[in-house]
Amino acid sequence: MPIRVEDDPDDDRVVVITIDRPEARNALDPEHQRDLGAAVAAFEADDRRLVGVLTGAGDTTFSAGADLKRLIPAYREAVRAGEDPEWNFGGFTATQRRKPLIAAVNGHALAGGLEMALACDIRLCSPNATFGLAETKWAIIPGAGGTVRLPRAVPLGLAMEMILSGEPIDAAEAYRTGLVNRVVEPADLVPAACALARSIAAKGPLAVRAARARVLDGLGLDHETAMAREHEAFLAVMRTDDAVEGPAAFAEKRPPRYRGA
Repeated sequence: MPIRVEDDPDDDRVVVITIDRPEARNALDPEHQRDLGAAVAAFEADDRRLVGVLTGAGDTTFSAGADLKRLIPAYREAVRAGEDPEWNFGGFTATQRRKPLIAAVNGHALAGGLEMALACDIRLCSPNATFGLAETKWAIIPGAGGTVRLPRAVPLGLAMEMILSGEPIDAAEAYRTGLVNRVVEPADLVPAACALARSIAAKGPLAVRAARARVLDGLGLDHETAMAREHEAFLAVMRTDDAVEGPAAFAEKRPPRYRGA
């Protein structure tokens, strides 16, 4: 199967989505693009699953993005014919999600591969990981969020250098500049991402989604509006049964039983 979808064996609220095409550096051809979109959509729609982990098969490449031999030519010809087809990776680089997604970057994350990692909420990587937007080398530009998200994830000058030169940075630089949260040995990478996902999944799901939405939406708002929207979300979450259950479970020294509704 082009895209593997597996429950975390320790917590079925966590799902691991693996781009399984190592022979092509986990690049997305039309079939993998379609199946990745279906996997992410199924994760979003399944109320049982709360947090996702995205990774690539093998130990050298997270993803090289679009298949330059199949996906890019077909899209280019459609554009040159006057069409305006949608361009994204797995459906999730262009749309808002409700649920947290963690990237376990197990090697090179290049072009659309980096755009997919940037579309995730948290990024962990292995020491051999590299991160780059190489599109200008092919006389195109990043079109799935690269020019939007990278300057929000790293200092502007570094983002400009990476986008205009097309040259990648290594794991150490990615960690130093905040592009990744931590660097983890390859054998421990997906387990570490799953452990973090389990920690998030154990929290109130409505609170997690509301907090995530407020952070992302607030980036594009002025301070006063962002504070007002946060207050609205705070009130909405306070009205839920989960907001009663959380403090009660803490006081009674027991695990909370969140309904997520």
